[in-house]
Amino acid sequence: MTTQLSGVLTALSTPFNQDETIDVVTLRKVVDRSIDAGVDGVVAAGSTGEVGALSSEERLLLIETVIEHTAGRVPVIAQTGATSTAEAIRLSQAAERAGADMLMLITPYYEPLSLEETVAYIKDVAGSVELPIMLYNIPAVTGVNLDPATVRSLAEEVPNIRYIKDSSANWEQALQLIHHHSDVIGTFIGWDAYLYSALAEGAAGVMAGTANVVPEEIVAVARLIAEGDLVGAREQWNVLYPVIDALLSVPFIPSVKAGLGLRGLPAGSPRRPTADLGGDDLARLKQALAALDASRFQTAHA
Repeated sequence: MTTQLSGVLTALSTPFNQDETIDVVTLRKVVDRSIDAGVDGVVAAGSTGEVGALSSEERLLLIETVIEHTAGRVPVIAQTGATSTAEAIRLSQAAERAGADMLMLITPYYEPLSLEETVAYIKDVAGSVELPIMLYNIPAVTGVNLDPATVRSLAEEVPNIRYIKDSSANWEQALQLIHHHSDVIGTFIGWDAYLYSALAEGAAGVMAGTANVVPEEIVAVARLIAEGDLVGAREQWNVLYPVIDALLSVPFIPSVKAGLGLRGLPAGSPRRPTADLGGDDLARLKQALAALDASRFQTAHA
């Protein structure tokens, strides 16, 4: 288990054609956009990638395409969690064969499980592969919160559980993971509004859907923090935050796709029944991006 992750990971958007099939050509451009901006890894088939609206075959196509096109430039994390243990194992083993560097594992959703059932699922799926595992804690979707004590127990008991993406939006819990449990597990914060705070507090990194839209700017903030320049990073963050806030304050998947279009990379509409961003929400995002463009934001490439 040599894969070491830190920094900024992009939770990739999934582009669709007009007939709602995956737009593989544009997907490759979405991958390049993040890698060229200097991100430290990309995530295929995550929440921002509309995983809940994809078939199993589409998820594997997405994962395989991202792995092939990334071609080792940065690590690829494949999100392979499912609503049943058997399906999660099937997807995880397929992603491992395809060459993923790490698996991210959402716990079953729709029917909330007990914590004991959730832990059993995680152990079964992690035990079916050799790749490092990143737990994915998003209780608003799954109905189950992976609390810090449970996370520590899993990391200590299961050798390939190495990281957690915490999208609980519970800042106290995030701080406990970062400060009390970093000796056994690396924490990536998956709530984009906490980007600056998480990195300043010492998180292993951040996983951001907004990095589809403003990857250079997020990377610039992260690098300043890594260099110890918290003041400079805060100045950059103050300029960037209105865009992050505009993206988060409306339905997120449509906002990311609208943001990609406004940045010159149309990625199609979200898969129905999710609608495109429009009206005042779209106007606010346009205004925030225009203000960012008018600022003297300093970016840094790899």
